[in-house]
Amino acid sequence: MQEMLLFSTSTYAYFEKGLFATGGFERGEIERKSFPDGERYLRIVTETWGRDVVLLGGTPTDLDWLEVYDLGCAIARSGARSLSVVMPYFGYATMERAVRRGEVVTAKNRARLISSIPTCEGGTRTFLFDLHTDGIEFYFDDAHVTHHVYGAPVVTAAIRSRMADRPYVLGATDAGRAKWVESLARELGVDPAFVYKRRDTVTGAISLSGVNADVRGREVVIYDDMIRTGGSLEQAARAYVSAGAAAVHAIASHLVLPGGALERLQASGLFQSILGTDSHPGSQQLASTPGAIHSIAPLFARVLRAGNSR
Repeated sequence: MQEMLLFSTSTYAYFEKGLFATGGFERGEIERKSFPDGERYLRIVTETWGRDVVLLGGTPTDLDWLEVYDLGCAIARSGARSLSVVMPYFGYATMERAVRRGEVVTAKNRARLISSIPTCEGGTRTFLFDLHTDGIEFYFDDAHVTHHVYGAPVVTAAIRSRMADRPYVLGATDAGRAKWVESLARELGVDPAFVYKRRDTVTGAISLSGVNADVRGREVVIYDDMIRTGGSLEQAARAYVSAGAAAVHAIASHLVLPGGALERLQASGLFQSILGTDSHPGSQQLASTPGAIHSIAPLFARVLRAGNSR
């Protein structure tokens, strides 16, 4: 079977190394340059006619969204047999619904953008990873088959590696993530825990009112789907420490960590370790920390090969 042809957006060059390490991919070449007025020039150099093509590109910024769209259109129009768009991180995932009148549901609009990439004769598929809300995959047009790849195997393996044989509790940042944490806890064979939050009806401020499980003298591993500024995570950690936790660790599917967030979390003194996957370029801030980053590239390689063999 011919190798899949792999192209990558600029931001995800760090991630493609993991895919190539699994074998079965041929590197596709892209010519890039910028004009003096800031406009970009992109050219697909490697011939794609009749090939099964993989376009790797998460979307942490608006420019990343446009690069995925531009490259996807060019690949499809140049005669690729099939196109698989791999998005380790789906930007605007928390803007999946309107709460106030007039709010833009950006996640749906971005899904529509990718859905407008021309379909290939052998199919066009989009692979998504640990979405903030499962329903986002159904925002895509039916002509683009979506696959929601769950990171539970990688997350649980990372936790087992970090905690070894030490007893611990798997915690959530709040009751809203409790169901997913309960599922992971069952897989790990440990107790789940979450913190209760209370919103002030006058000011709207959120405070923590307690922990649902006995964590006294036990280590707590807090799971969240993403760590951005880390405010909710830090609040939860303080709640677990106040409830008697011996130590607190944090793990996330998406380590976004913008603008000094990692430094603030580390400086808080609350966390014995912070770990997660390499789905977002922000994760590379922890690349030099042994055991902190766990690659999801092999996970994507398996599902890509499974789909390509049909």
